[in-house]
Amino acid sequence: MANLGAFNANEVDPNVVFDPIPAGKYIARIIESEVKPTKNGDGRYLELTFEVLDGEYRNRKVWDRLNLWNPSSEAVRIAQGMLSAICRAVGVMQPRDSVELHNLPLEVTVKLKRREDTGDLTNEVKGYGPKAAPAGQPQPAAQQQPRAAGPPPWKRG
Repeated sequence: MANLGAFNANEVDPNVVFDPIPAGKYIARIIESEVKPTKNGDGRYLELTFEVLDGEYRNRKVWDRLNLWNPSSEAVRIAQGMLSAICRAVGVMQPRDSVELHNLPLEVTVKLKRREDTGDLTNEVKGYGPKAAPAGQPQPAAQQQPRAAGPPPWKRG
């Protein structure tokens, strides 16, 4: 038996269990970022928390982990590619701190994945892109891909 003191459930909102959101593309923003150690302690990853900005799943959260500091060069290569996609999507090409990527809208591609340990479905972020401009409007300049200076390579002497 455990003494619960003066706990009163009338004064505390109950936890709500959320099912994963359906696979698809969502406009979201990074609201939190934190470097954490890997489970086996041989590396670190950047955990990003995204908040969906519109539609039926507005205010729902999804997470991604970028293995930026890992003994596996392949894991690092994949993580750097994902970080590059995020940077290009939000128009911040050389962030010094992950907070520079916060609160900037981007498109997040979400998939469903079955957890190996429980068999439950969970969300997995599979890609990033710029927030689409409304129909008939060009992309904001900060989100366009940079163009190389000078003539194309085949016209250079």
